[in-house]
Amino acid sequence: MQAFFGSMADECFLSTRLFLKLDLALERDTVLHFFDQIRKAFPSMRRFQRRENGTLLLEETADSGGSRRWVRLDPGSIRFGHFSPQAGDDIRRLGDIVLELAPYHLTLSELDFDHMEVACGFELEYRGNHDQLLAEVFWADHPLGGFLFGDEAHHVIDAQPYLGITLTPACDLQAYLEVKSRTGTYEVRTGNYEAQPLSVMLTARKYWGVGEDQPLPATHRRMCDECDNLAASKVVPLLINPLAQAIASRS
Repeated sequence: MQAFFGSMADECFLSTRLFLKLDLALERDTVLHFFDQIRKAFPSMRRFQRRENGTLLLEETADSGGSRRWVRLDPGSIRFGHFSPQAGDDIRRLGDIVLELAPYHLTLSELDFDHMEVACGFELEYRGNHDQLLAEVFWADHPLGGFLFGDEAHHVIDAQPYLGITLTPACDLQAYLEVKSRTGTYEVRTGNYEAQPLSVMLTARKYWGVGEDQPLPATHRRMCDECDNLAASKVVPLLINPLAQAIASRS
């Protein structure tokens, strides 16, 4: 992702999920060798843990800027990501290593791939009614504003847009845009709001066996490029900037 995106929000993160049709055979030697190869490429990723649900996680300790890489193995998926990346190509480098190693070390076949998601998340901290803010920024001049701002409406409690498009004629490559509020009705009722992140999530999704399929690293890079382009041309100017300006005006 382009490096300047992180400056548009209080926090930016990137994550990838490869969903599989069959569960992974997470044998001890195989998993340790897989994670060890990743650690050789990224020496700071040396914190390894196993959670109660069986998830295996390799991550690095966050630096002073909050930047942190992680790779996770679940029974039915491979996940990795980067919180607060410092360089635009960080997620691509991590993706190249993980997705080149995974088929050989974890015995994966193209038949096993269901779909991959690459998500770019932005978080903007706001103390107030997130849904009221969303309604005023995005729905005030929309026909549905008559419902949200009608005489019957005491408070807005849900105004979270969720949109999806296909990026190819075959519909195998898709993009989704979602804004998530974290305001609860208790806060709305009492008027006591905590400063919480308002999240904007852009997700690219690729299904296998429908359109043209490429090797995992190439597919991942293409999806990162799609997110990059959509974030720069659509998400930042149409969502992030208006929200950031509205939050600043209410501070």
